[in-house]
Amino acid sequence: MGHVRAHRIFAAYYDRLNAAAERSFLGQRREALLHGLTGAVLDVGAGTGANLPYLRSAERVVAVEPDPAMRVRLARRAAETSIPVDVSDASAEALPFADASFDAVVFTLVLCTVTDPDAALAEARRVLRDDGRLVLLEHVRGDGRLARVQDRITPLWKVLGAGCHPNRNTLGTLRRRGEFELDEVEEFAELPRWVPASPMIQVTARPAR
Repeated sequence: MGHVRAHRIFAAYYDRLNAAAERSFLGQRREALLHGLTGAVLDVGAGTGANLPYLRSAERVVAVEPDPAMRVRLARRAAETSIPVDVSDASAEALPFADASFDAVVFTLVLCTVTDPDAALAEARRVLRDDGRLVLLEHVRGDGRLARVQDRITPLWKVLGAGCHPNRNTLGTLRRRGEFELDEVEEFAELPRWVPASPMIQVTARPAR
């Protein structure tokens, strides 16, 4: 893969920036989505490894993170985890894994940053077994005034947030592609409406037959 810029300052402060949200609602959401995943689990855009403590039922985890600065922290957390974790520098759009090689694919707070969400979801479907599960926890585009604000601030937000797009319509992309059947979809807003990274979605899906 090509060179990926290391967002060293963002990586250094990422866990501290998210700490309050993790305590108040993100940790509970991760627990609900991830604790029951078994077999081989692919964590796409694993960041600093926030999902790893919740993937305790997995047989093994492959944690993909292309940002070198985030990957340093991810590797440290992986080394402290009780289950086997392999850390990869691959991108979401070009996963170096065989077809149908994972029982579950996880995206949490990452589809806002990938260059091509369509390609990332296509790759997720490719590496996921036909009886596997896709889970997502993402912040997404709002509606009305919030959506217009998100559109306006996206150029600056991308610079400050290591490529994050607050106006991504991830649920719309997932539905449009038709590769997955959505079993559970919850749209929620734990953060104030003026925060660009609100609202959010929590999704459990499986490959369409």
